[in-house]
Amino acid sequence: MESPVLLQGETGVGKDVIANYIHYGSARSKESFITVNCGAIPNELIDSELFGHEKGAFTGALSQKRGRFERANKGTIFLDEIGELPLPAQVRLLRVLQNREIERVGGTKVISLDIRIIAATNRNLEEMVKKRKFREDLWFRLNVFPIIIPPLRLRIEDIPALVQHFIERKTKELKLKETPNLAPGAIDSLKAYNWPGNVRELENIIERAMILHRSGPLRFDDLDLSPDEPVNATAHAFKNETLELDALVKGHIQHVLKITGGKIHGPRGAGEVLGVNPDTLRYRMKKLGIPFRKKKKTAEGKILKHVR
Repeated sequence: MESPVLLQGETGVGKDVIANYIHYGSARSKESFITVNCGAIPNELIDSELFGHEKGAFTGALSQKRGRFERANKGTIFLDEIGELPLPAQVRLLRVLQNREIERVGGTKVISLDIRIIAATNRNLEEMVKKRKFREDLWFRLNVFPIIIPPLRLRIEDIPALVQHFIERKTKELKLKETPNLAPGAIDSLKAYNWPGNVRELENIIERAMILHRSGPLRFDDLDLSPDEPVNATAHAFKNETLELDALVKGHIQHVLKITGGKIHGPRGAGEVLGVNPDTLRYRMKKLGIPFRKKKKTAEGKILKHVR
């Protein structure tokens, strides 16, 4: 069973995209990926939505209902905006994390779960713990492997790739006959902007430009993208921070490799521990500059692969 992941970052940085990537790159990729927006569920419906209910459990419960956790069994549940969860619901969630089992509202049957949990928040949970607005024990359970996603203004080098991705996607959504081209200097104006709305704002800007400039190259100088601050120096400074996403991933992979003695393939290998395909892991190690253990010959002259 894979460790919980806690995604942290400003609104719009793409925490849901990272959660999808983690799930579909894991051994659970063929199972359900269930998303829960913890801030959008009314307090009186939280238990029913998360854990389900039996017929007649309360007024309006006309039939049995499986909750989000039960629907995610064998797969992954993504708890978005976990910081918005009220304290009573946090207690019940903690029990699920500890025991990996639930009971439907109005039921007595204990339902065991095989589930991976990914949580996300744009709030400072550690500060909320100090103010007693978030349970410390729940935070410890969720914070096994934290990933801090930097805002778009601190990773402007990603903008060209993101722009191309959104252009291709919006071309299909808007049912355009041809994929539009970018006007000269268009990327430069995007890089100079501060992006308070992050990747989500970029996506909206691309769609708006494609609507306004259907017959010509895309430009953004007429979309009021005025730079708020020089971002290049800030972005450069951020690269030195230890919380950079690649650095976090690299450190976690190296930690797991140390535990497995460098073994990647097979039982108790790093691939199994991390819940990813071993070949995918090897590709990621190469990209991050993580060295492989060398092969050596046995007494019989055979070559054994120490990196599996």
